[in-house]
Amino acid sequence: MDAFNSLLLTDLYELTMLHGYYQQGMQQTASFELFFRRLPPARNFLLTAGLETVLDFVERARFSEPELDWLATLGHFPRDFLDHLADWRFDGDIDAVPEGTVMFPDEPVLRITAPLPQAQLLESRLMNLVHFQTLIASKAARSALVAPDRLLVDFGLRRAHGAEAGLLAARSAYLAGFAGTATVLAGQYYRIPLFGTMAHSYIQAHDSELEAFRSFAAAQPDNLVFLIDTYDTEAGARLVARLASELRADKVHIRAVRLDSGDLAEHARRVRAILDSAGFPDIGIFASGNLDEHALKDLLAAGAPIDGFGLGTRLDVSQDAPALDCAYKLTEYAGWPRRKRSEGKASWPGRKQVWRRYDAAGRMCGDTIALDGETTAGEPLLVPVMRAGRRTAPAEPLAVGRARAAEQLAQLPEALRSLDPAPPYPVAFSSGLRQLADALGR
Repeated sequence: MDAFNSLLLTDLYELTMLHGYYQQGMQQTASFELFFRRLPPARNFLLTAGLETVLDFVERARFSEPELDWLATLGHFPRDFLDHLADWRFDGDIDAVPEGTVMFPDEPVLRITAPLPQAQLLESRLMNLVHFQTLIASKAARSALVAPDRLLVDFGLRRAHGAEAGLLAARSAYLAGFAGTATVLAGQYYRIPLFGTMAHSYIQAHDSELEAFRSFAAAQPDNLVFLIDTYDTEAGARLVARLASELRADKVHIRAVRLDSGDLAEHARRVRAILDSAGFPDIGIFASGNLDEHALKDLLAAGAPIDGFGLGTRLDVSQDAPALDCAYKLTEYAGWPRRKRSEGKASWPGRKQVWRRYDAAGRMCGDTIALDGETTAGEPLLVPVMRAGRRTAPAEPLAVGRARAAEQLAQLPEALRSLDPAPPYPVAFSSGLRQLADALGR
């Protein structure tokens, strides 16, 4: 994954701006903040993800000699500037909300404070990492809220938009509450539990369905989940019941059957009846096939006896909302607040903090975005995560972020937990922030 740590994983304009800063000697301290301007339709919140991958990137990012030699061939940059880049290291500060924190529009998720060229160069990759993982975690969280007592597994690698996207989708879904993933490298790289069954091709490669089941049972006696809809779903269920009786003598247990097509609710009811009548109520039913949070809601509302779900394409590409309005804006340079005033894209100036309040039941009830240093009611969300280019604490285990995400989702107001659009969560701006914005011109 070395390419993913390259500083060339950026937009060309970041480098052309760095050249301009270099020529002008613009090295004073700047602050940039990453935030989301608005929520996609039907989304009531965002679940932030990606901070650990950001910190890992910032710690590792360097220009290699071959990269600088290649940049020289473009003809855009003189050699003295490229030699200057050879010593590039991030030695600034990062403040951020911890992974798994619920956030809302305009609230800074991450703040970079560093010499201007350093903070500028991080823009594209940091947005790339936080945007995608927050996008997937926010969608996965909706399934976790809809089906809190069901096994949820990420099945989306094969249709993810590239290898890194598949890995980060598995990570983000697990952070949001999924039980695991089918992506093997995510199991090794992030220690995410792995789940897997078989493909229809395995069944088709054998002369009979029963032969395929027996073959798989011999190969995987401790991980038996049979795909039963290759030919006839109910007939497949009856074969599984027959095989379960045969395997009982060897103390081999079939964990579940998997449905992947047709009317999943109706097939699940029929399969459940077949397995129960054969004396195997402990064999579970797992379903997959173009599922998302809306399909899960409908299946559960229909009373489908399904114990777990594999979510693939629609999760890993966030099919209904494939992008977030993410921004990374300069808020301060050389000790002076800065703001963008573009029509429809104006930003709030100055370094900021987000304060969150909770009601008597422990539910979130309102946030205030204030200038850093202002005091207001609530709990501050952004915390120091890097100082002078070094982490303030060891890398946080993914399990810790996962537990935080579960707690945050439990603290959401009930209306925001729904798949239906809810009244916007109250986010206010402090008087000090408003006065500063007025002073710089609205």
